[in-house]
Amino acid sequence: MGVQSLVVACGAVALCLALTTATNPGFVVRITQAGLDYAHQHGITILEKELAQLKLPDMSGDSRVGRVGKVRYELSRLRLRDFHLPYSRITPISNVGLQVSISNAFAELDGDWRVKFLFVRDHGSFDLKAENVYIKISLRLGSNAAGKPTVSTSECSARISKVRVLFSGRLGWLYNLFHRAIESRFRKILEDKICDIVDKSVQNELQTYVQTLPVTARIDAKTGIDYSLVAAPRATAQFLDAGLKGEFYSLAHRSTVPFSPLPLALPSDHDRMVYFGASSYFFNTAGIAYHEAGALVFEITEDMVSGTSGTGLALRPWKRFHLLRSSGSSQQSWRSPSERAGGCGMGLGCQTRVCVGMRGLTMGSSVPHCPSVTVVSLQIPKDSRFSLDTSLFSAFIPQLEEMYPNMPVKFRLSTPTAPFLTIGPGGISLNPIVEAQAYAILPNSSLAPLFLLSLTGNVSAVINVRSGRIVGSLDVGRIRLSLKDSAVGTFEVRTIQSLMNILTSSSLLPRLNARLDEGFPLPLLDRIQLSNILVRFYQNFLLLGADVHFQPRG
Repeated sequence: MGVQSLVVACGAVALCLALTTATNPGFVVRITQAGLDYAHQHGITILEKELAQLKLPDMSGDSRVGRVGKVRYELSRLRLRDFHLPYSRITPISNVGLQVSISNAFAELDGDWRVKFLFVRDHGSFDLKAENVYIKISLRLGSNAAGKPTVSTSECSARISKVRVLFSGRLGWLYNLFHRAIESRFRKILEDKICDIVDKSVQNELQTYVQTLPVTARIDAKTGIDYSLVAAPRATAQFLDAGLKGEFYSLAHRSTVPFSPLPLALPSDHDRMVYFGASSYFFNTAGIAYHEAGALVFEITEDMVSGTSGTGLALRPWKRFHLLRSSGSSQQSWRSPSERAGGCGMGLGCQTRVCVGMRGLTMGSSVPHCPSVTVVSLQIPKDSRFSLDTSLFSAFIPQLEEMYPNMPVKFRLSTPTAPFLTIGPGGISLNPIVEAQAYAILPNSSLAPLFLLSLTGNVSAVINVRSGRIVGSLDVGRIRLSLKDSAVGTFEVRTIQSLMNILTSSSLLPRLNARLDEGFPLPLLDRIQLSNILVRFYQNFLLLGADVHFQPRG
């Protein structure tokens, strides 16, 4: 009784260990029946060529023919002219692998014969046709220690229902008297040779080809993707699934991801040849990898701002614009502090001509001679160019220009933690936290910290597939600011809301989108091209569907 209890306990522990160490994939590749059929067509073409090169050995033997007596024969120079596989199909077998069934195949060959009996010798040629050839091939799918897929022949059987031999020559009639014995020998040799060719073709062609699946893909100088199999490919009655690790990692230092992928169950769609399920785990490990690699640090300087603003008037500090709003209506207007115009130049209901000067205006103050007009914020139109220096901030941080007069300003943007996204039926969204540290660049090129902002906002993503790569772009909603630290005193961060919007939209966002437009490689076998792309979002994963085109070597 004690021994039985111990056995049960050990079994329970082993089961628990197996369950806890089982790894959910972060990325799933599904090949539908349509995809298997397409691959099968190319495989059968290769097998036909291999079988057509089949070499048969010379044959010789003795046979007793009626009153003629013992006949010595030799068959040589056997040449296989054709081997056709007109009907075949591939079927996924649940928990087993794949089965290929070939029916009504036929082969044609010819050769030379030589005969000797009594004192008679003769020779000639012959034709042979093997008909109603049936071949059944079972393929075992697995993975090796490196996480690459493997395929091997677990079973092969060939059956030839009919073999016909026709001898020509002066004594051809003699051979035709004992053709059954010769046909039986041909049948046995052909059946064995067919499975030999199948084994070699699977090993040399199919196995070699599936090994072209990249288990690691280098993305750039800092990161890579791990596409190794977490388990052997799994066949069901409708499709073939391959679970991949689907994990980005830093090339400099690969660390353990602090969370695990959730179970990923793809829908039963079958309109495309292949589907890719990219989980939220897959994308979130990208954030971790890039964060660890230090790739999520960006700098914005005067040169970058000028370079991304295009042509137009460069707004020096004295050309700063204010956003003014009438208290009596929803009207608002941009005006330069030095600009004069009738009725306050704004059409906001004030009838007094006034110069709206830069000095003396603060958030919430009324414009002189126009009590109905209020300074809502000190902002810059998005289509304007400006100089990124301390004088740009002087209206709302007066002490800054006094401490660092007319000095260039640089922002360093970084993420304190790796960004984390969510995927749902509505798409991909994330709420990253970005810290923007502002520096004054001193004459000796050293940096003086000014203030540290925390930026948050809603970010959405658009995903597509191009040239076998996942590509995308980001769209940023309204940015929310908060002041985390300041070496130049406190100030209202909302006064620079538009400035930060411009800096992020004109400098940071294009750089991120340029990188996303380069894309990340999908796990594709060699010489595979995708078309007819489908993109759908589900809870916790993105589904990509595509048809496949195999490009043979030229």
